Amino acid sequence: QAELGLNEHHQNEVVSYMRFARFRRGLCLKTVDSCFQDLKDSRLVEETFTVDEVTDMLDGLRTVVHSEVESELINTTYTNVLLLRQLFSQAEKWYLKLQTDVSELENRELLEQVAEFEKSEFTPSNKKPSADLIKPKLAPLNEGGSELLNKTVACLQEENEKLKARLKTVETQATAALDEKSKLEKSLKDLQMIQGDQKTNTNQDITELENKVAALKCQFEKTLNDSTANQKFLEENLVTTKHDLLKVQDQLSTAEKELEKKFQQTAAYRNMKEILTKKNEQIKDLRKKLSKYEPED
Repeated sequence: QAELGLNEHHQNEVVSYMRFARFRRGLCLKTVDSCFQDLKDSRLVEETFTVDEVTDMLDGLRTVVHSEVESELINTTYTNVLLLRQLFSQAEKWYLKLQTDVSELENRELLEQVAEFEKSEFTPSNKKPSADLIKPKLAPLNEGGSELLNKTVACLQEENEKLKARLKTVETQATAALDEKSKLEKSLKDLQMIQGDQKTNTNQDITELENKVAALKCQFEKTLNDSTANQKFLEENLVTTKHDLLKVQDQLSTAEKELEKKFQQTAAYRNMKEILTKKNEQIKDLRKKLSKYEPED
């Protein structure tokens, strides 16, 4: 750890500034010395002076020295402001806010420590101060690094809150989607049950129609077998059969309309329609067969 409580780089910067300050101080002292020398060379040419003459010379010397010292103090103040400006500009680039404690500038213990540091750095022997003199350390100007870290943490916390809010929104949307999916699955199951019931009823209607057609076929076959025995009976039977056939056709037509009305919203509609078409074709074939036994005009 360096003598002023700073790292090596910052301590070298302090030494550079102290070298500049020593140079300015030397110039100021030389100026004051030259004021006294000028007085000696220009006014002290006689062996005796009156009180008024001595007073006049001292007043003139005071005015000159006062002006030189004041000018140097003002210049020192301005150079210190420029130095602080450099430090603050560098800190602002890193979003740091430096702070100064003016009361520490009159801390005699710290001032003596700086004096010892200057003596050790600029004496020819370059002696280092004793351990007792370097125990008190200069306090840091600020805690800018912590402030930057706090600012970074605040930004991260704000981003984290945004991510939490976004996650909550996504979770809400996911829950709504799952609820909608459950409703759709339930509706699909209900629709499948309805279609199953409709399919069962359709199968029953088809079975009944097939039974009727089978019964008609048997009746037609019996009528054909008995046609040679009794033509008149056959004609009457044919008339009856025609009526029955028309009735069956009407029933088929009615059943077909009912089935079309019942299945027009179901997936089995087309299959049922194809089946009915086939049955109609079979009936047409039966009619053609019957027409062979009808008397020609």
